Amino acid sequence: MTSRGARLSSVWWVRAGLGLLALVLALGLEWLRPPWLGRLDEGLRDVFLRHTASHQHEARLVVVDISEAALRDMGPWPWPRQRVADLVEILLGTYGARAVGLDIVFPEPADPQGDARLASLAQHAPLVLAQIFDYTLRDASNVQGVLSGGLAPSGVAGFTQAFGYIGNHEGLARAQCVGNIGFVPDADGVLRHTPTQTLFQGQVYVHFASAMLACGADTAPGLGGFANSQGLWRVPYARDFSAYTVIAATDILNESAPRALLAGRYVLVGSSALGLGDRVSTPLAPLTSGVMVHAASLSGLLDMAEGHAQSPWAGRGWLVAWCVLSMALAVYLMARVAAWQGFILLLALVLGWLGVAFWGVARQAEWSVTAPLFGYFFLLVAAVPHEWWQAQLRGRQLLRSFSHYVAKPVLDEIVRLNLQHSLSPKLLDVTVLVADMEGYTRATSSLTLEQAAALTKDFLACLTRPVLGWQGTLDKYTGDGLVAFWGAPLPCPDQADRAVSAALAILVEVEALNKRRAQEGLMPVQVRIGIESGSALVGDLGTAFRSTYTAVGDCINFASRLEAAARYLPTQLVIGPIARRQLVQHATKSLGEISLRDTSTTIEVFAVQED
Repeated sequence: MTSRGARLSSVWWVRAGLGLLALVLALGLEWLRPPWLGRLDEGLRDVFLRHTASHQHEARLVVVDISEAALRDMGPWPWPRQRVADLVEILLGTYGARAVGLDIVFPEPADPQGDARLASLAQHAPLVLAQIFDYTLRDASNVQGVLSGGLAPSGVAGFTQAFGYIGNHEGLARAQCVGNIGFVPDADGVLRHTPTQTLFQGQVYVHFASAMLACGADTAPGLGGFANSQGLWRVPYARDFSAYTVIAATDILNESAPRALLAGRYVLVGSSALGLGDRVSTPLAPLTSGVMVHAASLSGLLDMAEGHAQSPWAGRGWLVAWCVLSMALAVYLMARVAAWQGFILLLALVLGWLGVAFWGVARQAEWSVTAPLFGYFFLLVAAVPHEWWQAQLRGRQLLRSFSHYVAKPVLDEIVRLNLQHSLSPKLLDVTVLVADMEGYTRATSSLTLEQAAALTKDFLACLTRPVLGWQGTLDKYTGDGLVAFWGAPLPCPDQADRAVSAALAILVEVEALNKRRAQEGLMPVQVRIGIESGSALVGDLGTAFRSTYTAVGDCINFASRLEAAARYLPTQLVIGPIARRQLVQHATKSLGEISLRDTSTTIEVFAVQED
């Protein structure tokens, strides 16, 4: 393998390594899920939920609020149990509610008649009482009241372990429908998950919304496939809280609320009063009453029962496929575009992933929203600078390559154009100059080796300076001569005139050389020059072993034959017909028609008209 090939191979190995590191970073974060990443993911999910939550009215349930105004009108909390029983009886009887859930715990007995009425309603009517489980391991367990509704573990789904509880007093222990209103907030204090099944002392207890649905419909969808291994279910905050109907408790007690709002609906009774302390933080609002979380849970269960909800899925297969394909694409394309375009590419991939990620979030995907973003960020800080550095290396290599062929003004122009003119072969219109020393063998036959070398260098300098001075491109040296052209790598509208001007300057340079040689007692030398224009393939036409920027085409061959024909013509500079037609600054005269050496072609040739 050549050194160039080895370098390209090593560069691609580095690119592949950077892409692999970015992939490992993204997938590693997806599988490890460090706490800080979880908080970041959930924060983005919260933003998504706030912007996508539906405002469509939720007509299947109603919230009855024991508000600050209700406490002012009806007296401070706790209300007499008689009043609570009145509220339940009016909801079930007068308003025809399908089921009533009290987001309130009664750990201590109160007025006997009111407690008896509540106990009877809890035994015979679709009334759901609440109890609270404590999920924090404490030195002394928090135990109050009596638990109800315990079931034997099924072993099908995960359970959330509880370490204490607050239940209702013993008089309400025979209630038929009881649900847990305890919760486990995330590390940032936001309530995003609720325990579906709580395990305490060998018994399993369902959460409030499930008990509510079972009490009103005699059945409830199982949440085993919707909860994680700890028994936590992601609350489906699919609706904005403004979508729920909220009625003041006083309007129910006064029977002033429209019956049509409550008939046949599930009714949740809770409190938004600050004094009752039932406030939680949710993805939709930094502070809201706890009963709204139960409303969102019940709404989600109803969607599931009607077949409108989707069970959560990890989505990792999709995430892995996206990361592998997108990062491979990023590495491949960044090697072929400018550094700023690589940045735009990564930004497009970030936006593409966010679109896919939140599409999945809307369908209950549990993948990390941010893990792939860290992979893209790694490519931004590692791969983009690497490609920028490689571009700089290629640019310097290109400049070094061109510096051997073109004049400095041409090189400066290439730099000004941001190296848009590469060495890639292109078919271009050029004007070619071929110059050679006449009688080189005769001129050097009597010279020593050192003298012959000095003559060759001096003569080639006489040829090269005018070519570069007139911004020509040096193709190659041919022993005692050279080939040069105009029109590449940069376009040159007056290329024929520049070539002729360079040829005339060469004649002046050779004349000056001969004067110096005469002073040293040496024989003079003579130059022959041929110039012709035409199309040529110009670029790096070398091999893997050696690069060379050159031109290939008939015009090069014609210019060489014109240079040879100068031996038999009364001029040292012979111009072909195509180049002559392009001349503007130089007048010419015809030398007649000649047959080109080794061809059957006859063309008219020209010389510069002397003043």
